[in-house]
Amino acid sequence: MGRLIAAADIGSNTAHLLVAHVTPNGLKRLVNESDWLSLGEVVTRRGTIPPEDRKNLFATLKRFKEILVTYKVEDHYIFATEAMRRADNHDLILREAAEKFQLNIDIISPQREAELSYIAAQVDCPGPDPMLLVEAGGGSVQVAFCQAGVIEREISLPVGTGALTAGSGLTYPSTSAQEDRIRDLLVDALTQLSDFPRPARIVSAGGVARGLWRALHPDGDRTLHTKELEFLTWDCRRLSPETIVSRYDVKVNRARTLLPGSMIFSHILTHFGFDEMTVSQYGVREGAVLEMARKGGDKWLSST
Repeated sequence: MGRLIAAADIGSNTAHLLVAHVTPNGLKRLVNESDWLSLGEVVTRRGTIPPEDRKNLFATLKRFKEILVTYKVEDHYIFATEAMRRADNHDLILREAAEKFQLNIDIISPQREAELSYIAAQVDCPGPDPMLLVEAGGGSVQVAFCQAGVIEREISLPVGTGALTAGSGLTYPSTSAQEDRIRDLLVDALTQLSDFPRPARIVSAGGVARGLWRALHPDGDRTLHTKELEFLTWDCRRLSPETIVSRYDVKVNRARTLLPGSMIFSHILTHFGFDEMTVSQYGVREGAVLEMARKGGDKWLSST
């Protein structure tokens, strides 16, 4: 019959809830809800999650709890990533969430985040090893060197789209000085990858990568090229967010991630000498659901 399992990710751009029906033959999304909270940018600027943003987060958690109750899920896992890791008041927020909504939120490490992304990416991105997995969010970018189902090297870089936006004072249209600042931040961060071995291929995961994929490839082709990312950077720098929304058929908050997101991935591709990457349509939430299913006795899922 399968199992009804949920995972919620309190990320640096969005808070996202997935309720999925899992069987030995696949995973079917029943609920895929998200709220844009921009916690990564907020925490980069202020070091904390202030009252208004806590209010928005709690409204989202209240809605998520109602969905979990409505669907009567068998198991669920709620976790938070870079923005919550860095917020100086995260203990208070987690305690309030438990008291108000009886929701226990786990702040996961960058390594754990990479593990969940890797579980998901193996489902829809088969191919030769070794593989470099790159997962970009609002607060950080996880880079993992993976082979034979194992993460051999992993690092978290503090250059997510929200962090770059806050660190550069990015506006739209952008200025050359702002783009130079983003470039400097990326070049400095990527020095930490200097001793990473070269992989056979690069796979990207996470909301930023999927946003780029949907903007550039409405036909669904999941291979993105460096030249396309460089074009997107050039185009978005000249436009208002409203024009980006219209031109690329994305929501306004996602529109603001296209420029820094395209710069993140084009720099990483260039660093490793690649001109293309494959985008996984799955991420940490799907990875968490699949892991819970496996621990519950279901066999490893190789297709969806």
